[in-house]
Amino acid sequence: MEMKNDSMLVDFVLVGISAHPKLQTVLFVLVLWMYLMILLGNGILISVIISDSHLHTPMYFFLCNLSFLDICYTSSSVPLILDNFLTVRKRISFSGCMVQMFLSFAMGATECVLLGMMALDRYVAICYPLRYPAIMRKGAYVPMAAGSWIAGLVDSVVQASLAMRLPFCANNVINHFVCEILAILKLACADITINVISMAGSNLIFLVIPLLVISISYIFIVATILRIPSTQGKHKAFSTCSAHLTVVTIFYGTIFFMYAKPKSNSSVGTDHQDIFEALISLFYGVVTPMLNPLIYSLRNKDVKAAMKNMLDRKNLSMEYEY
Repeated sequence: MEMKNDSMLVDFVLVGISAHPKLQTVLFVLVLWMYLMILLGNGILISVIISDSHLHTPMYFFLCNLSFLDICYTSSSVPLILDNFLTVRKRISFSGCMVQMFLSFAMGATECVLLGMMALDRYVAICYPLRYPAIMRKGAYVPMAAGSWIAGLVDSVVQASLAMRLPFCANNVINHFVCEILAILKLACADITINVISMAGSNLIFLVIPLLVISISYIFIVATILRIPSTQGKHKAFSTCSAHLTVVTIFYGTIFFMYAKPKSNSSVGTDHQDIFEALISLFYGVVTPMLNPLIYSLRNKDVKAAMKNMLDRKNLSMEYEY
């Protein structure tokens, strides 16, 4: 193992699932296809929202941020994952590993806060429809989105800084596809109590609090919808929230499994457990961003109508060219 100054690693080795070469080949094709779908689906959704003036509302502004966030998140990890599938033992420099960890953690924390902001937007839209334009004006929803990004970046700076200060002097083999923070903390040859406490605080702020905001918002939303007299009105109100609720369920279901209980140095699991956790992390990091544009486009009449209008304009311009 290469060392520097007796305590600083030169690089890490990403093992992934190198012990299962056939599975690696299948996952390479699958992940590559999903990544292309993420770029295509979220790219189209962003283009549709920007090009259609009817979608220039707070809800679609947040959705545009979510799609851009998913592209950034997957682009910070998927190329490394694909490269890992092609090599038996992928080496990555210490600094490169820390940068990749920082970007992935920042995007994940930002998405937690952003989903909470989207829930607040739906709460105001349904519970206070007449006051919605005044409350959710541009001076409110733009800082809400910007605050989500800033909060995620600040949290990642804290977690990455604490991880970088740890000595790694016994092992540089990461049982993961990417430089995932919990997998890295397992390798430290020093007390990681501060890291565990910091991660617990991060979980509280970026997982628990946004989830509480989402839950409380939907309690009031459901109560308001139930008071709507007409069935059609109830269906219309709930349809504006169903896509967001589906995304929240998928997102939090996987991320809680990975991060709800930070592990200490003494809780290193078996190889099978590490592989299972890596595959769950892969699901969280690739499948969820791929599903988001599908969920929002298939369950939203406005988005489907905007897509149809954009295609019609494109076909019309092509006819004029000929």
